[in-house]
Amino acid sequence: MKSNDIKKGMRIELRNGWLGTMVTNGKGNIRLANVEGYVTETGSVYAYDIVKAEVDGTWHLIEHTKSQRDTWAQAWTPSGWSRPARPGAPRI
Repeated sequence: MKSNDIKKGMRIELRNGWLGTMVTNGKGNIRLANVEGYVTETGSVYAYDIVKAEVDGTWHLIEHTKSQRDTWAQAWTPSGWSRPARPGAPRI
């Protein structure tokens, strides 16, 4: 299943193991979800952080686009996570 096939109301599992529910039918690298973590809150979720989606009671692995894989590769460093660079942002 591709990340852009995730629709409003579908259950998702994030890379960190937290569960959530999609709030909108948006597409792209940033999606809106109601995430059940330490607290339950609605907010933006990077598409590359979504690893599974539930469809008709069955969990499916998510296939990410090249852009999403590239963004994830920029965000992860051997020493830990960093924020994805915004276009034109100075490098630290």
